[in-house]
Amino acid sequence: MSETEKSEWYYVGHYGQLGPLSLQNMAELASDGVIERDTYVWNPKMPDWEMAANVHELTQYFIQVQTPPPLPTSGSRASGAEQQPNFVPAIPLRPMTPNQPMTPYGGSQWMLGPISAPRSDKNRLTAALLNIFPGFGRLYLGHTATGVLQLITSCMGIGWLWSWIDGVYILAGGVKHDGYGRELPD
Repeated sequence: MSETEKSEWYYVGHYGQLGPLSLQNMAELASDGVIERDTYVWNPKMPDWEMAANVHELTQYFIQVQTPPPLPTSGSRASGAEQQPNFVPAIPLRPMTPNQPMTPYGGSQWMLGPISAPRSDKNRLTAALLNIFPGFGRLYLGHTATGVLQLITSCMGIGWLWSWIDGVYILAGGVKHDGYGRELPD
C-alpha cells in the first residue's frame, strides 16, 4: 500500500472528528472545498492538530480564490502600520491515541474516541424554554429540519406535545450537540 493510500488522516468537520481517510481522500475534500484552509487536520506523523493550510501535503489542493484589492481609504494612515483584523483563536484540539475505541458517529461516519469538540454558544435552558412554542428551540440550536417538522405538525396538535417532550429531553441533556456539531455546555 503506497503512502497516499494509507487511511490515517483525520479532520474536524461540522459533525466532529472524521476519519480515517487516505491522503487522496483528503486532497479531494480540499479540492471540493469541504476541507478549508482553517480546518483542523491530523495524522500519526504530526505531533498535534494543525490547520490544513499549514500542512504541506494538502496546501496544493485548496481552491484558489481570487480576492479583490482592498478598498481605498479616504485618509492616509499616520503610522503606516497595517490594522489587524479581529481574530478569535480556535480551541486547540489534541490527537487521539491509537488505543482508543472506535465509536459510530452520525451513521456512516466514524469518530476515534472522545474528542474536544468546539463549544457551542447556544444554551440548553434557552432551547428548552423556546421549545414551548413548537420548533423554536430546535431552530435556535440549528436543528432546522426537526424544528420545521415540529412547526408543521403543531397545527394537528401532535407538534405541541412533541415539542414539549423534546424541550424536556433537551433540558435533561439528551441533545449533546447543536446543529453545527458543537458541544452544548452543561
